[in-house]
Amino acid sequence: MKFIDEAKIYVKAGDGGNGAATFRREKYIPMGGPNGGDGGRGGSIYAIADRNINTLVDYRYTRKFIGKRGENGGGADQYGAGGDDIILRMPVGTVISDLNTGDIVADLAEHDQKVLIAKGGKGGLGNLHFKSSTNRAPRQKTNGEPGEEFELVLELRVLADVGLLGLPNAGKSTLIRAISAARPKVADYPFTTLHPNLGVVRVDNEKSFVMADVPGLIEGAADGAGLGIRFLKHLQRTRILLHLVDIAPIDPDSNPVRDAKAIVNELVKHDPALADKPRWLVLNKLDLIPEEDREKAVNDFLKAYKKATKYDGPVFTIAAINGEGTKPLIYAISEALEQMARPEVIDDPEDDAPTTPEEA
Repeated sequence: MKFIDEAKIYVKAGDGGNGAATFRREKYIPMGGPNGGDGGRGGSIYAIADRNINTLVDYRYTRKFIGKRGENGGGADQYGAGGDDIILRMPVGTVISDLNTGDIVADLAEHDQKVLIAKGGKGGLGNLHFKSSTNRAPRQKTNGEPGEEFELVLELRVLADVGLLGLPNAGKSTLIRAISAARPKVADYPFTTLHPNLGVVRVDNEKSFVMADVPGLIEGAADGAGLGIRFLKHLQRTRILLHLVDIAPIDPDSNPVRDAKAIVNELVKHDPALADKPRWLVLNKLDLIPEEDREKAVNDFLKAYKKATKYDGPVFTIAAINGEGTKPLIYAISEALEQMARPEVIDDPEDDAPTTPEEA
């Protein structure tokens, strides 16, 4: 199935039915009085998150959703039937925004989360509501209210704990293949990853986390170059970013420090909030460096990179192709995610204060 992560749709909830202005007409009952019923409400439109759906492809081809109108009221106190609601099932992680204002209408972050996105119009009142001591034969009624209508933007942001960031061919897909059951395409040319891939990384029988692999960034991505900038939204929900760097590029003109710094700059230009997320440096393709030269190569890179970017976070060295160094990385990620999930405990001095004369 083609991966679709954006779509635009038009939704129009059903209008309310009109109220009726009728009078009771039966034999032997003169001046029976008003008996016009209310109109039915229009059908509303709801969005519901479904973990069994992983793309917005259904909304790329079907773009208009119009709710059913409520029935009009009738005589003999007959109320019109309400219009049927419309349920739109979307992937978990879908963000729904108003196209015209940019306001977020809903963020479907949990399975079975249900959100009203267009409310059906209220039904009109029949003339029986307007009867009073001074108005025994009211002919007033009201028409149904129009249903809400919006142009909406659907944007899928995958739910993952860890996101992979780096240049094309930095080894992101190789890493996610090595530590999870995901099988993204791997080849010796740039942009082999064309859409996000998710992999569940098993730490042990009871612990796991989800990792997201997105197309690689290149310099100038924030200005539209390459593919990756379009998919950076999928990293906005992650809690840790792994910045993979090819420490042994085949191209002699490549400079790992310059390339790594360029990725950080593109991230800041695109979304400063995303750049502020915890970001770990992972030096990949250690297997391409002779064992006796590895320590020097790593130290030289770190010295230049920290000077250029002021980086002071965790550093890991791996060879994703054969799994070397990946276990310490996995365990460190798991521990960090657990720490993030734990509520912060703040010591309260009052807790240590004596509460009774005996304790004092």
